[in-house]
Amino acid sequence: MDKLDLNKELNELRNQLSYSKRMGFFLGSGTSKAIGISDIKTLTQKVKDKLSLDEKTIYEKLLIDLQEFAKPNTPNVEHVLNHLRLIRQITIDKEDKEFDSIKGSIAASLDKNICNNIYEIIIADEKKSDLKTTLKFSSWLNWLNRDFTKEIFTINYDLVFEKSFEKLKIPFFDGFIGADEPFFYPSSLETNNHLESPPRSWIRLWKLHGSLGWFWIKEGKSERIIRVSSSAKSSYPDNELVIYPSREKYDSSRKQPFIAYFDRLKYFLQNGEGLFIISGYSWSDEHINEIFYNGAKFNNRIHIICFFYDDKDLQKIVDSENMYMNITAYGPKKVIIGGNLYEWNEPMIDKDTPDLIKNFWDDSNKKLELGDFNKLVQFFLFCTGRKEMFDKGVSV
Repeated sequence: MDKLDLNKELNELRNQLSYSKRMGFFLGSGTSKAIGISDIKTLTQKVKDKLSLDEKTIYEKLLIDLQEFAKPNTPNVEHVLNHLRLIRQITIDKEDKEFDSIKGSIAASLDKNICNNIYEIIIADEKKSDLKTTLKFSSWLNWLNRDFTKEIFTINYDLVFEKSFEKLKIPFFDGFIGADEPFFYPSSLETNNHLESPPRSWIRLWKLHGSLGWFWIKEGKSERIIRVSSSAKSSYPDNELVIYPSREKYDSSRKQPFIAYFDRLKYFLQNGEGLFIISGYSWSDEHINEIFYNGAKFNNRIHIICFFYDDKDLQKIVDSENMYMNITAYGPKKVIIGGNLYEWNEPMIDKDTPDLIKNFWDDSNKKLELGDFNKLVQFFLFCTGRKEMFDKGVSV
């Protein structure tokens, strides 16, 4: 396999960050794991540990039954939630109806308990997490002078970015409007007229899999989603938390804001010139992967840059045969550039080695560290030439 010069490629990446005007980000669970919040594998086990004996039996059975469906990935708590919601749809949550030997009422109860456990686990994780990285990233992103909006798409449920934006007094927008029980306003995502939207300087935060601050509120026979602070959950003890909204569950009256967020992601990738950075994502959701591939295929002015913690996840792009010229992927020891797979030419580290290499190459393990979100954010700051300014300006 051919090798690439690390110094040359990192300098090219630095130039892209400097000159690209339109920027978007997609953040997976690895970004939250980097600051101490449970990833999906850990969350799956922690949820099981908190269930009652009867619930745990059903949960474990579903994890086993869903192995074939989840291939080549390992079933996790999101697969379980998806299956439970299909059962709820078929049985209408009724006690006297069942599917797959699970009664509708049991499926509804287990769904709610799993979500409540996820809430408790992640909230506890947030209290112990180190927000310095998200604070620095938020500060850097807000500092960038761009003529276009800066958009963050995330599949994480946690509230670390909301907390970071508020701590730094950075205005952001997520499509919800109101003061008492903010409601989702889909028209705010459908327009690109700056006169009809929040100012371009406001960061957009689109949470594709829901949030710990979202709840279903019943209004007669219909329901709507509201957004409240995480501390307000005690005011809604009987309301379902809105996380991992399986696509199959929702009809047209319940599809917002999820469909609107995914449409926004598609629009960003398929229209105009720009840089789209992916971090902390294992490339395990085919529905999301298809959006990335289609964006690269149909818009040659978008450049998608992926940072991988593990080369086996980078290999998924290779195996998919979707190595488009405008998809670049940086792994610990491998890299995809220009539609080809290469290995890093391991640099010699000595007193004359540029800081660009020294700071982001792990010489003891011979690997690039940008797949770690903490290191990636350090790289962003380093590229500005003002890293000390951000370090001094952020305190937790």
